[in-house]
Amino acid sequence: MDQTTVGAMGKLLRASIFVTSALVVLQSFGYSISGVLAFGGIGGLAIGFAAKDLLANFFGGLMIYLDRPFKVGDWIRSPDQEIEGTVEDIGWRQTCIRTFDKRPLYVPNATFTNISVENPSRMTNRRIYENIGLRYEDAPKVAAVIADIKAMLQQHPDIDANQTLIVNLNSFGASSLDFFIYTFTRTTDWVQYHEIKQDVLSRVIDIVQSNEADFAFPTQTVHIPDAVRLAEASGPE
Repeated sequence: MDQTTVGAMGKLLRASIFVTSALVVLQSFGYSISGVLAFGGIGGLAIGFAAKDLLANFFGGLMIYLDRPFKVGDWIRSPDQEIEGTVEDIGWRQTCIRTFDKRPLYVPNATFTNISVENPSRMTNRRIYENIGLRYEDAPKVAAVIADIKAMLQQHPDIDANQTLIVNLNSFGASSLDFFIYTFTRTTDWVQYHEIKQDVLSRVIDIVQSNEADFAFPTQTVHIPDAVRLAEASGPE
């Protein structure tokens, strides 16, 4: 069992022992347990109205323990709110998240019942998605470049060939012929992923250059009509 489950079971066990011990002590002193329970029910109703936010956080924590959308040590983020970091502790009232700049973020558990939570720690692969542009003068070489890049990715030891793998010409850009690379790495480790991505892009550079092509950069061509050229050449009369 993970740390989150162990912590939840420990808290429930301590609470159960405390309540049971209190009832046994009251019964040993001659108090009616049924009367105590009835009073507790009425008192609990009153406390529930007075502390609805506290109870909302309690049940929010209970839902986290039961549904387990994340656990201690997971990296989570929410597209609905500015919440992103590593889960350090899940309490009955709030969850502590350590952000990437190492600041603790305390989030009430009731918040997680109203927002979407993404758990990147449970991803199976990481995606490489890059758009690359070649010069228009390299149009006859585009098909060979794309074929070589696709073959390279299929043989790359760190690329999962069982996942979607696409290398295709995508669009005619303003100053480039654009194709894209869409593939997935085997690892989900963030640091290792960037090492693999760097290796893939370095191989792409080698493939483009080996086909005697080159990458495009923003350019503009100005076409001047012949009449304007003749007028400029003749000069003012």
